[in-house]
Amino acid sequence: MATPARLQEICPARQARNDWTREEVRALFDLPFNDLLWQAQGVHRQFHDPNAVQLSTLLSIKTGGCAENCGYCSQAAGNDTDLKAIKLMQVQEVLEAAAEAKAAGSERFCMGAAWRSPKDRDMDTIVAMVEGVKAMGLETCMTLGMLSDDQTDRLADAGLDYYNHNIDSSREYYDKVVTTRTFDDRLDTLERVRKAGINVCSGGIVGMGEDRADRVGFLHALATLPEHPGSVPINALVPVKGTPLGDMLEGLPEARIDDIEFVRTVAVARITMPGSVVRLSAGRESMSDATQALCFLAGANSIFTGDRLLTTGNQGSDADAKLFGKLGFGRSV
Repeated sequence: MATPARLQEICPARQARNDWTREEVRALFDLPFNDLLWQAQGVHRQFHDPNAVQLSTLLSIKTGGCAENCGYCSQAAGNDTDLKAIKLMQVQEVLEAAAEAKAAGSERFCMGAAWRSPKDRDMDTIVAMVEGVKAMGLETCMTLGMLSDDQTDRLADAGLDYYNHNIDSSREYYDKVVTTRTFDDRLDTLERVRKAGINVCSGGIVGMGEDRADRVGFLHALATLPEHPGSVPINALVPVKGTPLGDMLEGLPEARIDDIEFVRTVAVARITMPGSVVRLSAGRESMSDATQALCFLAGANSIFTGDRLLTTGNQGSDADAKLFGKLGFGRSV
């Protein structure tokens, strides 16, 4: 069992670092659960209001037909999910959805398009969406796939606050998830976004059949970026029938991540990236109130609210309000 001196050795200072070793990250994962949460809660209280959670809304602005082969995704054209492809939404439709989200209490409006990368002909529409949502007083976030330098500059000029581009998993497990782009392609996009002055939003998915070593590698990759992501979404895989990973897990339920290991992942993300907003994302609708409460205790301080996350279900605003009432939480971080 880790002694107080050993805890200090593993996490010697509650400050942002970019020089974490895999051994240090692994040691955090291996701590007794109570010791890990004690560390995470201490870091969380130093950097954030412990009783405030940011509400974000995610809208699919272009659905399905994606050329990528992500094994978890219902929107990949090659996956047999019967999802109907829908073309890029009109700007006014998006602004109406953003207004509804703001009225419901969201502070960040995230827009996702199922693309490998956006086409230049769509950039005028994308820019208009960013400018219109930002004019409402909402934080803006986009996830559009890989970007060129010119596209990144246009988003920066439009005032985009965050760009989401998840690394999905560890470098070692990555090609078991997707093969149409590389792990380095992901990192290159993050670097391009960061250099343009747009805040990075990057996390990944757990429960895809990976082991703890891959969760260590996943968080280590994020925690050793030149700057920690401003937002770190932690998703639990929602198995979708017709996707390679969804079908695999249907016949292998023991490969899914258990609740305690998921909370451990959140806690290690909080300790290694203390200033980041850690967001509970996909998979929350199947978590009990107690599991979500443990995630908040471990340092999560953002959720997606509403009934949908792109193409999968979400907990819903009424359930969130009841949970927040039980926990005595406010909204904004």
